Amino acid sequence: MKILIVDDSSTMRRIIINTLSRIGYTDVVEGENGKSGLERLGQGGVEMIITDWNMPEMDGLEFVKVVRGQNPGIPILMVTTNAAKEDIVEALQAGVNNYVVKPFTPDTLKEKIESLLG
Repeated sequence: MKILIVDDSSTMRRIIINTLSRIGYTDVVEGENGKSGLERLGQGGVEMIITDWNMPEMDGLEFVKVVRGQNPGIPILMVTTNAAKEDIVEALQAGVNNYVVKPFTPDTLKEKIESLLG
């Protein structure tokens, strides 16, 4: 399973990649903002997306809306510092399937991913 990680923080991408690797997902591609995320998605094969909200050029919410227009069925997990209830509702309305607030534990991330993938 190929997973796309979109986050402007290379450190956060590395943390997510390491967590994914520990639970058996090693086919990972990265983008540092929504625009580069869309480029990676356009290369094909991506079966799940993990994205941040706050990024330069194209934020995670805009990214999710564009992805939903092109790939309505792909699971999207948003991992962000935005913890307000309104933010979570807005993200879900934009098309996010699940939501994790930073900082998170590897176990939390694992549970959210497994619930998304069934």
